Amino acid sequence: MPDTLETENLQLRSQLTELIEQARRNEDIMRRHQEFDLNFISASGFRELIESIFAALSAPSELDVVTLAMLDPRYEIRRILRDLNIDLSEFTNLLFFQDVNELGDLHSLTLPQLGEFDANLHACLFPAPITQPACVGLLPVWRHRTPIGMLALGSLDAQRFTSNMATDFLEHMASIVAICMENVINIERLKHLGLMDPLTGVSNRRYVEQRLAEEIGRTRRRAGDFCCLYIDIDHFKRINDSLGHLAGDDVLREVASRIKTELRLSDTLGRFGGEEFVVLLPETQLADACNVAERIRIGIAEQPFALGQGEQQATVSIGVAALDIAQPDQAVGALGQQMLAQADAALYRAKGNGRNRVETISTA
Repeated sequence: MPDTLETENLQLRSQLTELIEQARRNEDIMRRHQEFDLNFISASGFRELIESIFAALSAPSELDVVTLAMLDPRYEIRRILRDLNIDLSEFTNLLFFQDVNELGDLHSLTLPQLGEFDANLHACLFPAPITQPACVGLLPVWRHRTPIGMLALGSLDAQRFTSNMATDFLEHMASIVAICMENVINIERLKHLGLMDPLTGVSNRRYVEQRLAEEIGRTRRRAGDFCCLYIDIDHFKRINDSLGHLAGDDVLREVASRIKTELRLSDTLGRFGGEEFVVLLPETQLADACNVAERIRIGIAEQPFALGQGEQQATVSIGVAALDIAQPDQAVGALGQQMLAQADAALYRAKGNGRNRVETISTA
């Protein structure tokens, strides 16, 4: 009998120890849940959220590689982030897809998928030079019954993710990421709207001046080239007076659209006020800037504007200025204002020489 009691006591102690250990594990899981949620929910912007996702998942979860693929069919997210001066090249593990079908057979995934890495199936989520893992955990990110991306977790340990593992925590994490992603993108949209001209849909003066200072600083560090264009619609008051302000608004929108067609993604177009626009051309020499300005001039002058009252001809005068980087002691803000003044002077030279033309001036 004593032996039996002792055996039972040992068994009970063993069970109690196991239950306590399980409770500790559950408490640890709950704590990790809360940490993940707080890290993601507290992010106030896109950069902070992306950094939180990669930081919170990699080292603490003992993962060798984490990627986030986002669906951006109209380049809307990338354009907003670029306009907010968020350099996506900093986030090498952040991927963008225009179409859900670019994910191949994974495009219809609705629940987490765990298992061995398959190059044919998973390479789109781990493209070179990103490390290819031995096994993966794929978390489809959905919002309002619409796929918005895919979070891909990878490990070099082939046993890290197996098909028989529970996925409750992963599903929870994917839902939190989806909500936070939607929130920060909406926040960035609001920031973007504050830097846009509501009539033409291009950047406003505040944003152009901000980018001008940033580009001058970058050009100085790299000892590169930087030019700007100052553009004014010729006889715009005459258009407003003869056709009305609604027609004038249509001309402004169309001029902005035609200017944009001649620019690169890295260029900046902003409405500076009234009928004036400014274009920033980073990494562009003066001769190339003049070529861009001439293409803009021709694109506006040679095709009439279709308005409600019929067609209307419009032209622009353009002044071009190049940055003089040989002034290391001059403040960036002052140098930017000087550059704009030079472009403005060139613009008025174009006006004085007959309009519908490009004139050049360099700060050198």
